[in-house]
Amino acid sequence: IADGKEVKILCVGRKGYDQLRRLFAKQIIETIELRGVRTIGLEQADMIAQKILTLFEQGAFDVATLFFSRFRSVMAQIPTAQQIIPPVFEEGDAAAVTYEYEPDEEEILAELLPRNLSVQVFRALLENAASEQGARMSAMDSATRNAGEMIRKQTLTYNRTRQAMITKELIEIISGAEAL
Repeated sequence: IADGKEVKILCVGRKGYDQLRRLFAKQIIETIELRGVRTIGLEQADMIAQKILTLFEQGAFDVATLFFSRFRSVMAQIPTAQQIIPPVFEEGDAAAVTYEYEPDEEEILAELLPRNLSVQVFRALLENAASEQGARMSAMDSATRNAGEMIRKQTLTYNRTRQAMITKELIEIISGAEAL
């Protein structure tokens, strides 16, 4: 946006949409809900990839970048941006090696590039799901520790109060016995 380019957002899932709609409501063109999906599968990734390809073929955008949380560990998730259209491939060490393809390269790429897009979207969905589970595990661990600490403090307070009440009763009994 700062470079003067038009930005369009296709949100996948509720949480991303909820965060982005506050600041970028005008740029959001569609939201794909996966709330009813119990286990993320390649079917959902295919649906999302087909939507992206349809928008690209309609000329809705020139460059598509996928943003997701990459799972590093239970405690760390890395915000990641990956350009998926046009695809960015790493250069290998295949220097000056030529191959003959059957069928021709265009037919192979026409078949493989949409599949590659689906796989990239599927990978991002899985990484995001793993990151979410890691964050939940971390939050539950913290909640368990905090609850344990609260129980310990409450037990200590209860025991001190009970001890004070017993001491008070003993003092009253002893005072009453001395008075006789």
